[in-house]
Amino acid sequence: MRDLDWQECDCCGDDVSTERWQLGYRVCMSCGEAQAREARSSWTVIQEYGKGPYQFIPQTAVHQTLRETNQKQLRT
Repeated sequence: MRDLDWQECDCCGDDVSTERWQLGYRVCMSCGEAQAREARSSWTVIQEYGKGPYQFIPQTAVHQTLRETNQKQLRT
């Protein structure tokens, strides 16, 4: 029998507080963080250009591409 203040995480079975459960989170903080990191790793950045179309930038090239296309920063 579980305490009324805690629910069971859908992923690992650890405790989730009732307040968190009522907000719609069915996973504990650790599992939620892991799921968020996994979701963010697949995001793609879209670069907007003033005189052209949007350009999709893969996650591996984001840092270098955005630095090279910054109009306010001198390129060396």
